[in-house]
Amino acid sequence: MYYVIILKGVYDFYHNIKSMNLTELPINNFANIVSINCDSSLKKRLLDLGLVPNTRIYKAFTSPFGDPVAYEFRGNIIAIRKNEAKNIIVTTNS
Repeated sequence: MYYVIILKGVYDFYHNIKSMNLTELPINNFANIVSINCDSSLKKRLLDLGLVPNTRIYKAFTSPFGDPVAYEFRGNIIAIRKNEAKNIIVTTNS
């Protein structure tokens, strides 16, 4: 019996999976949530809204001055400030 161990970095390299924070996601692109590293009250609020790991999120548009940014997930659109979005880690297939 053989066991195959795939290291996450190697898997990500061969499958073009790119990890970034939510603010780095280009406009009109999709990503999957990996983790939310905000303070406990904001994290609870985002989790209650359905922003949980493996949720697909779409960067819909930005406000005229660039902050906050509107994101769509699970049929909802919410605006998240950049200082809060930088603590949300996502992955994309590029």
